[in-house]
Amino acid sequence: MDRILIVDDDNSINLMLKEALEREGFACGQAYSGSECILMLRVEHFDLVLLDLSLPGKTGEEVLREIRENGNHMPVIVVSAKDDLDSKVDVLSIGADDYVTKPFEIKEVTARIRVQLRKLADAKTETKDQISYGGIVLDRERFIVTADGKDVPKLTRQEFRILELLVQNPSRVFSKDAIYEYAWQEPYVGETKTLDVHMSNLRKKLKAANDREYIETIWGIGYRML
Repeated sequence: MDRILIVDDDNSINLMLKEALEREGFACGQAYSGSECILMLRVEHFDLVLLDLSLPGKTGEEVLREIRENGNHMPVIVVSAKDDLDSKVDVLSIGADDYVTKPFEIKEVTARIRVQLRKLADAKTETKDQISYGGIVLDRERFIVTADGKDVPKLTRQEFRILELLVQNPSRVFSKDAIYEYAWQEPYVGETKTLDVHMSNLRKKLKAANDREYIETIWGIGYRML
């Protein structure tokens, strides 16, 4: 049974989400502050977090950063009354997998949860040397890639690491600086041409194996796997 951690300081919303999700077959934990959320994640296992932004103590943004900095790649869906574009861009850039604006329909929240859990299940690998998602398979031992069963032209080290990052975190949007720092293993200094060229070449090689798009550009934010 998948376990969902609901993080919202509004008692009525927290309880409503818990009761609705339990009717859908999920097990739920409840936290009412950012600090409580972090503590629960340290001592219990959860498959997904529903995270409000306006929390006492640690804000939702701070919680999200701490989750990602600790290397936790579980899906995080932000559920917030903040509906401006900047707020959405900010949380997607720091690692949120999805964003739902309050007031919401519980059916929408449930559907988005199932999408994220399905993507997480699809991304699980059989061995530590092979990862896959959406038809892409990376063999990290032999340094080869296939797309829907067809061989992808040999990738450079940086192209391979870019694809590795995206495949390991399906649906998560990565900013250019995050991708650069992972692929080049050095600080990003604001120069985008190098990354843009490698991303373009990676897309061309994937398309040479199978004529479809695997990587989506999120304008103003970065990239994610389709």
